[in-house]
Amino acid sequence: MHSKHIIIFIVLILATIVQSCSIASRIKRADKKYNIGEYYTAAEMYRQTYKQINNKDKDLRAHVAFQQGECYRILNSSKANTAYKNAIRYNYPDSIVYIHYAQTLQYQGKYKEAIKQYEIYLEQHPNDYIAQAGKYACLKADEWKKTHSRYKVTPAKEFNAKRSSNLAPAFITSSADAIVFTSNRQEQSSSNKKKVRNSGVTGSPTFNLYSARKNAAGQWEEIMLCEGLYDTETEESEESTVQKQTSSVELGVCSFSADGKTMYLTYSKPISGQDVGAKIYTSQRASGEWSEAQELRLFNDSSITVAHPSINMTGDTLFFVSDAPGGYGGKDIYMAINNGGNWDEIINLGPTINTSDDEMFPYIRPDGRLYFSSKGHPGLGGLDLFYAIRQDTVWNVFNMGVPFNSSGDDFGITFAGEQEEGFFSSNRGQKKGYDLIYSFHLPQMELIIEGTISDSEGQNLTEASLRLIGNDGTNVKTQIRRDGTYRLKLNKDVHYAMLINARGFLNEKHLFTTEGLTDSYTYQQDFSLAPISKPVKMENIFFKFGSWELTPDSEKGLNALVKLLNDNPNITIELAAHTDMVGNNQANQQLALRRAQSVVNYLIKHGIENKRLTPVGYGEEKPVVVTDALHKQYPFLPKNQVLDEAFILTLPETQQEICNSLNRRTEFRVLKTTYNLY
Repeated sequence: MHSKHIIIFIVLILATIVQSCSIASRIKRADKKYNIGEYYTAAEMYRQTYKQINNKDKDLRAHVAFQQGECYRILNSSKANTAYKNAIRYNYPDSIVYIHYAQTLQYQGKYKEAIKQYEIYLEQHPNDYIAQAGKYACLKADEWKKTHSRYKVTPAKEFNAKRSSNLAPAFITSSADAIVFTSNRQEQSSSNKKKVRNSGVTGSPTFNLYSARKNAAGQWEEIMLCEGLYDTETEESEESTVQKQTSSVELGVCSFSADGKTMYLTYSKPISGQDVGAKIYTSQRASGEWSEAQELRLFNDSSITVAHPSINMTGDTLFFVSDAPGGYGGKDIYMAINNGGNWDEIINLGPTINTSDDEMFPYIRPDGRLYFSSKGHPGLGGLDLFYAIRQDTVWNVFNMGVPFNSSGDDFGITFAGEQEEGFFSSNRGQKKGYDLIYSFHLPQMELIIEGTISDSEGQNLTEASLRLIGNDGTNVKTQIRRDGTYRLKLNKDVHYAMLINARGFLNEKHLFTTEGLTDSYTYQQDFSLAPISKPVKMENIFFKFGSWELTPDSEKGLNALVKLLNDNPNITIELAAHTDMVGNNQANQQLALRRAQSVVNYLIKHGIENKRLTPVGYGEEKPVVVTDALHKQYPFLPKNQVLDEAFILTLPETQQEICNSLNRRTEFRVLKTTYNLY
């Protein structure tokens, strides 16, 4: 080999060795950042390193891709999808890649794709609860999304700053006129210029606590930084001799004693640039200021993370989140009981609350109901909001459903005292993953029945009364409005009977129930009362052509007549059938009589006494007289015009057929209103 070629070969070998060492070094540094929780920084380091790894080095590419996916998953970034795909592509050896990939897909609402990944994981781990719950939730997601509770949810714009996360609100007292929440908005303190540092964990500015109060008009006033909670450091600016305040402390998720004078807060301060986990601190309020926060020791081991405090109304039980050893996996919810000033009784809430994944953001209501967020219990994706009711020593857990939960993260709920309203946090629909605060309230459930009362020709009645009777003791009698309408409020889970009557008209009864309704509802119920003094056309009565056999389409109209006769048990009626002018009059009369008898036979079969029914066949002898209603429907027909053969023959063929169809009808007329009264 030529000496020049040898030198080039050696250089290439050395370059490859140097590059390999460089890649290994970069991965080691990225792994270190990952291990101390600086996921944003680690993700960027993995991303840059992945590009430089040779495609043939599949094991290394799989490792870096998976680690990159882990960072993005924790940061709730959709970039995790591509990373996990690459890890699978290069045969990442641990099947955990499938469940984590499934979770990111579920988080993005891609439920069908997520199911496939869960199923791959379950082939090797058939008893894994998290995978089972994830698959189940994906299968049920569409059904759950269609089932909304009555709560109304809207963005709380007054608290949400642009290009920042705003989350975990907490009312200071039960009066709900002051609130504190967590935000990483880039705003300055009123008393100093605070240098903003980005977190290595999220890549965003550090979080602080902000407060707001309601004014006399019930509006939230200017949002202020909660100052005095943490110590500050000073540093010299290169451009100026002015000292600037700076702090790497992150504050968040807080809770307040019943009197609002003690704050329990999540406090995190890196040591030597490394994230050492969060702690719970307390601060006292005096003369409108918060004192410097002091650590609340819950575990002797300082390496154990504790966060997300929620104090009960009596101040003797603190709920919080921890990764303490001996838990069920991920982050668990614990409670600490105060004994003589010492929080020395620490209790894990157990497997009905905690899973092998994360349970966080506990919130305890005055009635003892516990709210929290979970990634482990079946949900729509990400963190879902749940509530738990304690019976003896067992917690029964319920998903809060839509609209509280989405495929994103939903967490950090707070209630305004005992009212069914408050705020929670969510990053639903946020492409950049920002958390926003949402308000919620439960509207008063309103059940209504309303409608119009008219005569058989569609004219609204002005003088009618109705009586509403319910099995809850309701007994209301009222007049309808002058325009013929009515509107009544109803009670929940009641069976009602409504009776409508008006002078000169038959009564009508309507039975209905509000049982089982879970949301506000308005019944629309119109009534058309039949007059006593003139014939009434029966709608939707049909016979086969040239026959007296009723068609199945007639059942609805016939049943309406059965109901009318049952609602008015003291009337007798004449059932009259009419034909058009086509054909022999005598034959038409016979056909009409048989049709009337068919209607009578149906009524008798359905429980109406034969003595109350008189069938008559008029054939073409009694043509229709045009009413106001018919004139409005068919303007070519003059009012009061008799639709006899002489008139019909003067019309065009299409109009003749309309007249013939109007004459082909079945009517009833009241004969007596005193049947069985004497």
